[in-house]
Amino acid sequence: MSAKKSTTVVIGGRVLTLSGYEEEDYLQRVAAYINGKIEEFTKLDSYRKMNADMKSILLELNIADDYFSLKEKVTDLENQVKQKDKELYSLKHELITNQAARNDISEREEALKKENEELRKMKEKLEASLADALLGPVEEDKSDSQKSDTKK
Repeated sequence: MSAKKSTTVVIGGRVLTLSGYEEEDYLQRVAAYINGKIEEFTKLDSYRKMNADMKSILLELNIADDYFSLKEKVTDLENQVKQKDKELYSLKHELITNQAARNDISEREEALKKENEELRKMKEKLEASLADALLGPVEEDKSDSQKSDTKK
């Protein structure tokens, strides 16, 4: 834990020394926020006519209202983040499922291409066998046939 620090701030025209573990910049921003609220209310005639206790109560109520409004916004944003996280998880799951399906389809496509090629080759062989059976062996080169005849 860091050491306690003392910081001098001005709030409502009064110089105050605040002690705490926060940085000086943070305490100065808090003081500036309170001074902004005081300035906001001093513009109102009804506020200037109030006694000191009522001014303090009104200021405290307004600061508490700001706090709770922001706290509610934070809660809403946290809920939105949770919802977005759920959507993101769902989309990632869907993406993985689709990638797996795509891989399966690619593998099936390759298997079908191989099968198609094998069937094409088998068809060519069968057509050649059928042609041989119906027409007899096909003469490849007449000069080869003539050479065989002359040797006899």
